[in-house]
Amino acid sequence: MPIIVNVDVMMAKRKMSLNELSEKVDLTLSNLSILKTGKAKAIRFSTLEAICNALDCQPGDILEYIPDKKGKNR
Repeated sequence: MPIIVNVDVMMAKRKMSLNELSEKVDLTLSNLSILKTGKAKAIRFSTLEAICNALDCQPGDILEYIPDKKGKNR
């Protein structure tokens, strides 16, 4: 998938654990883990806002677009 989720990178930069972020964002550990591992298919803007607030970052710090090698998005 050409959209990469860098929650784990920002968590490491902020020295924040998954448990701590889960509490601050009010998401279950399993849902946050799905997002962190890049297995999520979507994210709500309200969730993205809460994560950015908790990690003191911008959405572009969390989400990254990398085109696939064939130039197709699907």
